[in-house]
Amino acid sequence: MAETREISVIWLQASTCTGCSVSVLNSASPRITDLLLREVVPGKHVHLRFQATVMAGAGEPALEVLEAARAEAGSYLLVIEGSVPTKDGGVYGTLGEAPMVERVAEMARSAMAVIALGTCASFGGMFASSPNPAGCTSAGDLLRSEAIDVPLINVPGCPPHPDWFVGTVATVLIGGLEAVAVDDVGRPTRFYGQLIHENCPRRAYFDEGKFAAHLSDEGCLYELGCKGTMTHADCSLRRWNSGVNWVIGSGAPCNGCTEPDFPDLISPFYERIPEEALLVPPPPRKES
Repeated sequence: MAETREISVIWLQASTCTGCSVSVLNSASPRITDLLLREVVPGKHVHLRFQATVMAGAGEPALEVLEAARAEAGSYLLVIEGSVPTKDGGVYGTLGEAPMVERVAEMARSAMAVIALGTCASFGGMFASSPNPAGCTSAGDLLRSEAIDVPLINVPGCPPHPDWFVGTVATVLIGGLEAVAVDDVGRPTRFYGQLIHENCPRRAYFDEGKFAAHLSDEGCLYELGCKGTMTHADCSLRRWNSGVNWVIGSGAPCNGCTEPDFPDLISPFYERIPEEALLVPPPPRKES
């Protein structure tokens, strides 16, 4: 009988609302219990060694897990959730009395690869938005500033769909890091390869120039601030809560949370974006 290979995962939470953890823990297929307790792919098992929200250990015994993993260079996948506070030596976020920026850097140096989970980790997100008093930065910017050359995969979303994370991890286990094709900002093209707009059920309204004036109206939500014309994700196909619904299906506009410019340059959320910012041809304008 072939021996099962353990793939260690170290999951650090920096400046985060913990929504990314909550989203992934609500994975439906596979369920999180299957992901953590069984072989996610034949012959390989995910061993979640450190995740402060769900682990039972605390204090020095928990920190010893980090040190033991770091000593096994190249043996673990590092997941970073949340942007990393760097101002004033990183005192605005700590883990075991050490600044989180130091923890992230030292664990990244010994990792086989880094997954930045959520928009805050991928691009800075809410915590790095103006005026950013804690000097929060993305995982990628931190790695570059520290000259840490390890593979990085960004899995943005506020929060990300659990499938985006689980699917990325499964792809790494099956085919290795080279099996994960990414776009020019490090997002897996399997999940972020198309615009929301391309598969939106309200797309025909956009093409016809029929726009909703209120959130309860029929029509495209472009005039109400929908960012689906510039947002890369498959929410419209995958949907949320076990495939029950998604934001536009509930009558609200997409707020562009998977994009590097979220939230500063994509705000205000409920105002129409200028046509020059569209990644698709502008809609027709009906004569008044």
